[in-house]
Amino acid sequence: MNLNSPLFDKVRTRPVAEEARPNEERGCQYPGCQRKGDFRAPRGRDYEGQYLFFCIDHVREYNQTYNYFNGMSDAAVQAFMKDALTGHRPTWASGVNGAPEPSATKIDSAAILRERIERLRRMRAEAQAQSSKKRVGKLALKALESLGLDETADKASVRRRFKEMAKRLHPDLNDGDRSREDKLRVIIDAYNYLKTVGFA
Repeated sequence: MNLNSPLFDKVRTRPVAEEARPNEERGCQYPGCQRKGDFRAPRGRDYEGQYLFFCIDHVREYNQTYNYFNGMSDAAVQAFMKDALTGHRPTWASGVNGAPEPSATKIDSAAILRERIERLRRMRAEAQAQSSKKRVGKLALKALESLGLDETADKASVRRRFKEMAKRLHPDLNDGDRSREDKLRVIIDAYNYLKTVGFA
């Protein structure tokens, strides 16, 4: 196929004057500028595929002020952006003859999103509540029971309870009465164990 055939001249999409020839030098199209126009810039929305040629300084100035949507209303810009999602090609609703869905069956995506976020928050709160609960083993539970406490007791209450019971059962504070010394030994052992497991 010969691409230099005169038949191809009739198929051109642009006028010959605007097309760049490889050896042709252009001047900057900025008014009053005499430098070479080596850099191209788009002409605008209504002139797709057509360019202006500037020198480096003037193409920078032109690009800083260029706005493709200049002169369009906000609604027109929104419509253009919506059409850009499909490449400006027509689309149809799926279903029989593109019939619109009845309003009763439309899905409220914002409500679904809010519901999912709320469910995730509840799940996170439950997980934090589970992790904040103390894991109490059998020995720790038995030691707490020796002090008359349950698994919800904190360190301060364990210490306070131990001091109370030690004062009550210690022979030196009870006129040398050693009848409760075995109970005191159990409480001391329980308190020492609770210290080792981080309860006191």
